[in-house]
Amino acid sequence: MLRFELGNSQSPRGHAILFARVSGSDRIVATYCVVLPIQFSIGKYLPPMFAGQFPADALNEGTTPVNAMPIPPMFEDAASLDVLRQLAERRDDDLCDLGTLVLSDDNARLQFAAEGSAEYGELYGSYQTRWPDVAAVAESTPLDDLDVEDLLASVLPERDRLAEIAKMIGQARYAMESGDRRALDRVAADMRRVARPLPEKYRADQLIEAALRADATGPTLAGLYLQRAYKILDEDYMSIPPLDAQIRALRDQGAEEESSDDTTPGASDMPDRPDAQ
Repeated sequence: MLRFELGNSQSPRGHAILFARVSGSDRIVATYCVVLPIQFSIGKYLPPMFAGQFPADALNEGTTPVNAMPIPPMFEDAASLDVLRQLAERRDDDLCDLGTLVLSDDNARLQFAAEGSAEYGELYGSYQTRWPDVAAVAESTPLDDLDVEDLLASVLPERDRLAEIAKMIGQARYAMESGDRRALDRVAADMRRVARPLPEKYRADQLIEAALRADATGPTLAGLYLQRAYKILDEDYMSIPPLDAQIRALRDQGAEEESSDDTTPGASDMPDRPDAQ
């Protein structure tokens, strides 16, 4: 019977280091057991020399397929239990003890490895039966409900996405200059849809924010963000720091201008005149 040194017999991970002590010696033997996520009839692929370690019904097509197998197919000598424990901890494997075995020959090594794997597979199968059910057929989306533009945007390569955003920056600027609020909202939504799948490294949100600024700094800042995105795409990392410096300078300049506008003294802010003597 398997005893879990690491892991839980009620919720096996599906992969485990199985080990045993050899009777009459200090030797430790081990193998690695994997519960196969895709079942198949192993009789189609198994060389004759390994057939003895599997039940006869598992080797025949149309029968219950083997769901767990030892790799290597027989117990092999291990350095020590401490080494196996460290391996299991680092790899997030279960570590299972089969106790003390009498290994008279290679056939015994094969047999015990197969029996240990079968027991581990049964424990995993029992655990799997407690999983919540998964719907057999996913609900499909009617074609009429699909957004064609979203569908097309989802398959664009990153370079094409950046090219689309560059084109939309010009459209957004034209809409702002002509005072067409509806066109500006539509272009802004299109930019966000195209940019949504881009990784954070491209800073697409900041690019769009800059492109939608109504002040004179907006186009320059958006252009810098776009250049930066292309440099990232081309892996031209040496060119990134100068662009970042220019972006910071423009953003700081904009922040200072806003602060200056907010603190311009009005009539009530003017200092009081000294009383006439």
